[in-house]
Amino acid sequence: MSADARTMSTKKQRSLSILQMPLKQNKAPARLTTQSRFCNLSGLHLKAFTLIELLVVIAIIALLMGILMPALARAKKQARAAACQMNLHQWSTIWAMYCQDNNGRFCMEADNVGWPRGNWIVVLRPYYQTRSGILTCPMATKPHPAGGSWGGPFNTYVMGTGGIYDWQEEGSYGANCWLYSRRPGQDKIQNRPVKWNWQTVDVKGANKIPVFADTMWRGGGPFYMDGNPQSNRIVPPEYHGQWRGAGYEMSHFCIDRHGGGTVNSLFLDWSIRKVGLKGWLYTERLARMDEEL
Repeated sequence: MSADARTMSTKKQRSLSILQMPLKQNKAPARLTTQSRFCNLSGLHLKAFTLIELLVVIAIIALLMGILMPALARAKKQARAAACQMNLHQWSTIWAMYCQDNNGRFCMEADNVGWPRGNWIVVLRPYYQTRSGILTCPMATKPHPAGGSWGGPFNTYVMGTGGIYDWQEEGSYGANCWLYSRRPGQDKIQNRPVKWNWQTVDVKGANKIPVFADTMWRGGGPFYMDGNPQSNRIVPPEYHGQWRGAGYEMSHFCIDRHGGGTVNSLFLDWSIRKVGLKGWLYTERLARMDEEL
């Protein structure tokens, strides 16, 4: 037999042996049953929180919240106080523009408004009417819950309830009523001698004369009526936020709106600063008559 014949015979034998081999069946991978899954996971040694550990975590979170919340509240108040001072900066521009347009003089007490302490809002409206939001301090933007026209340390009052300008605007700033100028022939302003009013920006010690401030009413002109230290025009409130009527004029300003017994105030040199309640009572020059006392 030739070599070629032997090679062909060997190849045939190999082919036959391959065909005679049993075919292997492909089996799908076995699916893990619930039991087998738990058995496999148990090998990982998983461990859950105990009740004590959970309570410790909750206590730590509560402690952190107790530390952070007062700080966040203080930061919020400080931000609102800063926004209030920004409002007063805008008011300083408005008051200055009005005085420049009127030969350095403040507005006169109108005799037909019906609420003279708020006369400033009528004459200044053309200057602020596109920015009416600056009438309210960010700490006092909602009406008083009692439903009256007066405001509170953290509530607005209603500006204008009668007279020819019955606009019913809400505000939480008010004016020093000792600023008003007199009308021709007028010898008293709000039944007080005209000589006690500043009337003009051209005065000495302007940095001590309040113009505009946080209040719970439209404005006020505190003074010792007939030299009486217990006059309702000068006595402070008996408790925070007490409302006893428009005639209790020092009470309109004696509020703790920004913490520490303070209000923000605009002065006649157009500066803004925080003033304590004692400052309003004893150190600020509200009227010219203070020069005589």
